[in-house]
Amino acid sequence: MKDTKYDGMIITGAPVENLDFSDVDYWEELCQIMEWTKTHVHSTLHICWGAQAGLYYHYGIPKYSLNSKLFGVFPHTALRKQSPLFRGFDDIFYVPHSRYTENHLDDIMAQPALELLSVSEEAGVFAVKSKDNHRFFITGHPEYDRDTLGNEYFRDINKGLALGVPKYYFPQDDPTQAPIVRWRSVAQLFYTNWLNYYVYQTTPYDLTEIAENTRS
Repeated sequence: MKDTKYDGMIITGAPVENLDFSDVDYWEELCQIMEWTKTHVHSTLHICWGAQAGLYYHYGIPKYSLNSKLFGVFPHTALRKQSPLFRGFDDIFYVPHSRYTENHLDDIMAQPALELLSVSEEAGVFAVKSKDNHRFFITGHPEYDRDTLGNEYFRDINKGLALGVPKYYFPQDDPTQAPIVRWRSVAQLFYTNWLNYYVYQTTPYDLTEIAENTRS
């Protein structure tokens, strides 16, 4: 695969955010992969810890520990409503989050190569992209299934961990009730928009044209 070029790539999250990046067993390998994407992938989408890892590797943006786990389905707004990434979105939309760390708004705003796209008053930074449209970073999980947060909650409670009920997820915050799905249409729009506007419509017909000199 290392000699092949690709339209798009997704770097997913991982439950290692409480570790320093350098303490993750596969950090060096992941760095090699992220470096490889510069010349072999037209558009790369980084999710949750994958977003924190990408922001740190490419732009030196640190992550910070939270006092408690950010856990639930939070309301968001798009700062760049004209962005094709948010085409079809409501003024307020919901996205699941599940993490112990965060990126700070000031660090993003201080990096001239980055553009802040979406935030949440409670969950903080959500969506960021490189100004050349080749790298996208999201700190939440629009791809989560109905039961994903619930499964995480019951798993951790059974381990004896002190954990609050995921916010805005169970009706009346009652874990015995079926969760309310507020994000399915957001997930479909988000991934469809990324694939359509930033992968399908912009990837060179000849993938060999993907090169380092197209990156800012």
